[in-house]
Amino acid sequence: MTGGESIRVVHPLFQEEGGGSIPTSPLQLNIGFISVSEAVKLNSLWHSRLPEFTSPQGYCKAFGAEYDGLFYAVAIWSPPLARMLNHTGRFELRRLAISNDAPKNTPSRMLKIMRLLLKKELPDVNILISYQDTGVHDGTIYKAAGWKAANVNSVGGEWARPNRDGRKSQAVTPKIRWEYEM
Repeated sequence: MTGGESIRVVHPLFQEEGGGSIPTSPLQLNIGFISVSEAVKLNSLWHSRLPEFTSPQGYCKAFGAEYDGLFYAVAIWSPPLARMLNHTGRFELRRLAISNDAPKNTPSRMLKIMRLLLKKELPDVNILISYQDTGVHDGTIYKAAGWKAANVNSVGGEWARPNRDGRKSQAVTPKIRWEYEM
C-alpha cells in the first residue's frame, strides 16, 4: 500500500499487507473503538461532503470497521454541536465515512453495533442524533437502523448571535436530524 491508503492498515507494525480477501457481508466486519486521530485520517479519505473534521471541545468517541487487517469504515461521535441539545442526554454522530469497497449495508450495521457499544460506554446518553445532508444522501441507513426523523433544518441560516462572527451555515441543502432513543 502506498500514499493515504496505507492508513487503512489496522496494525502496520505487525502486518505488511492484508490477506487479499474483501469482505462480502457487513457481518464479517469487526466494529469497535479506535483512536479519534485514526478516524479523522480515514474520514479525510472517504467522507462524501465533509472530509475535514475538527474535534469540538469535550470528548469524542471513534469507531472503525475492520476486516483482515484493513479498515472499511469509520465514525466519529461527540456531544451535540447545537448548544440547545447539550446536557440533554444526547450524543451526536458527527461523521460516518465508508470506503468504496466496503460491503453493502455497512453503515446500517455500524449504526447498530455503535449504538450497543455506546449504551455500555455512556450510560447517561439516552438519545443518539445525526444529521443527514439531503443533497447527498436519502436517509436509508437511518431508516434501516430504526432511527426516526426528528427535524428538518433550513438552508443557509444566519449565525446572527453576539458570540458568532456572522457567518452563514455551511449547508447548501436542507438537513434532517435523525434520532434514536436508547
